[in-house]
Amino acid sequence: MNKVSLIITSIAGPDHPVLQQYAKESAAHNVLFIVVGDKKSPDSFSIDNCDYYSIERQVNLPFSVTERLPFNHYARKNIGYLAAMSGGAEIIIETDDDNLPFPEFWNERSRSFNVHRFTETGWLNAYKYFTEKHIWPRGFALEHILDSVPLVEAKEITNCPIQQGLAAQNPDVDALYRLTQPLPIDFEHNDPIALGNNSICPFNSQNTTWFKEAFMLLYLPSYCSFRMTDIWRSFIAQRIAWSNGWNILFHPSTVWQERNSHDLMRDFSDEISGYVHNKVIMSALQNLNLEKGEEYSGQNLITCYKQLIDMDLIAPEEMALLERWIEDVKTSFQAK
Repeated sequence: MNKVSLIITSIAGPDHPVLQQYAKESAAHNVLFIVVGDKKSPDSFSIDNCDYYSIERQVNLPFSVTERLPFNHYARKNIGYLAAMSGGAEIIIETDDDNLPFPEFWNERSRSFNVHRFTETGWLNAYKYFTEKHIWPRGFALEHILDSVPLVEAKEITNCPIQQGLAAQNPDVDALYRLTQPLPIDFEHNDPIALGNNSICPFNSQNTTWFKEAFMLLYLPSYCSFRMTDIWRSFIAQRIAWSNGWNILFHPSTVWQERNSHDLMRDFSDEISGYVHNKVIMSALQNLNLEKGEEYSGQNLITCYKQLIDMDLIAPEEMALLERWIEDVKTSFQAK
């Protein structure tokens, strides 16, 4: 049984060099490599050491969420998460098919770190601890991109069941940055940092590690902008993490990105809901009364998504999907 699973969703074919590299290196490190396909995926797909989920295979899985997940959508990655859970994964790593791993990507993961930890800072641009250049992560509140960041303090042992790795060369920044600022950029290999209670920074799905206690929070919403699905997930996961006494770790680059083709103006349009509402969303989530403890993660997810639905930022259809996800996760855990 593989304790670590690596999840990618892709419409590329089996000759894709990044997928082939992940398959080869996953096998060498005893990692189960799962690729989730979609309607645009090729009819035939086979790579050694790759567990591929075609649409046909997906719809025959015992997960109730598959009946409602939209096709041609990044949120089909949820199926990969559930497949990993039902297979007994204790750690899930996720990335995309345009991120290539450095050797450090395969290092053994730990949830506990002796790191610089921040709390009660409000919005905090984690990228600034890894470069002196002007840069901010996708999803960061535009109202705060010029804010200075606090100095690091003494290190402390910190529990971090959700961990964001940076991406070198072409990091995860928004379309506004790409339209106005130069790339590529490489981050310094500085000490990781951890963000605790009321310290806010979005994280993405491009180089992210999740430990089992945080699996419930993996859920990617379907009924919002494609460019916001992992960002708004990160806001909700971060808010619930505070209730559980968890921290979000940000660490140096362990992948570099050779970015797939994008229409930057289309990305910009898809990100407008975030530019306008990211700060408002986090303020609303901070004001919620959530239950304390991992066992309430599903209930807290419902509370958070109801808030975004009430704000007309996510469509009401999301709730039926979310409720199915919660039941699927519970069933996967019970099976193991």
